Amino acid sequence: MTKYIYGIDIGGTTVKMGLFDEKGDMLEKWEIVTRKENNGENILPDIVKSIKEKNTEKSIETDDILGIGMGVPGPITEDGRVLKCANLGWGIFSVADEMSKLTGVEKVKVGNDANVAALGEQWRGGGRGFDNIVMVTLGTGVGGGIIIDGKPLVGAHGAGGEIGHLCVNYEETDHCGCGNTGCLEQYASATGITRLANIRLAKDDAKSVLREQEVSAKTVFDAVKAGDAVAKEIAEEFGKYLGHAMANLAAVVDPSAIVIGGGVSKAGEVLIEYVEKNFKERAFFANKDTEFVLATLGNDAGICGAAKLILS
Repeated sequence: MTKYIYGIDIGGTTVKMGLFDEKGDMLEKWEIVTRKENNGENILPDIVKSIKEKNTEKSIETDDILGIGMGVPGPITEDGRVLKCANLGWGIFSVADEMSKLTGVEKVKVGNDANVAALGEQWRGGGRGFDNIVMVTLGTGVGGGIIIDGKPLVGAHGAGGEIGHLCVNYEETDHCGCGNTGCLEQYASATGITRLANIRLAKDDAKSVLREQEVSAKTVFDAVKAGDAVAKEIAEEFGKYLGHAMANLAAVVDPSAIVIGGGVSKAGEVLIEYVEKNFKERAFFANKDTEFVLATLGNDAGICGAAKLILS
């Protein structure tokens, strides 16, 4: 009799869902809308409804389900409690207990979405073959996950792996979304790279193709690939912030590999070059051979990692 696992990745716009077999192979994936109104009171019931519909469609009994793994965008304690989830409107409650009650499935494991995505990449993606990785997700913000001996580093407050809020510039006066100043997110996210580019372009009149188009992380790295000198300066500054931050982090957790994902990572190997060069410049000698790799699972990282929570 086949046993099944549900892997769920709750995002601010959609909930990604996957059905896996007991070996961890993905059988199907789909999405439902994240209904955030009334402090997100519909989110879990909607997920449960979708699971029950899939059970009916596939003739899956509750006893056939090994467990349900979930990634949630916020700090999550080891026992599956949300401490606060501003994006969804959730306060403090146990997601794991609630899901278990609503579905009748005893084994429910919940983790921070970035940690869960990192686990997915370590298991089935760019970090495959490495037991110890740091994953950096470069999107609208900078997310991260740290996997030590095949398990996510959660921490005492569920905030382990919040790489985007390492302070990398003590002179910064502009505030990050978290309220602090000088956070990595202000320089290495898609919006951060755009900010660096606009500051550089305002400095002088140096010729650049970036002056002829909308400035974004994508146009910056496209210009780098085309040999634009100003774009290369911007990429170098980005690479310093991220590379030096990763060197500091490596001195603490000593990863085998640093996996870079998120929308910005679509720039490809050229992005890795700028980060790795600056990492090696600052890294402790024992960390200098840490590998840099691109994430490969894309939007499936979260559901894969969620399923792996059940198999771990």
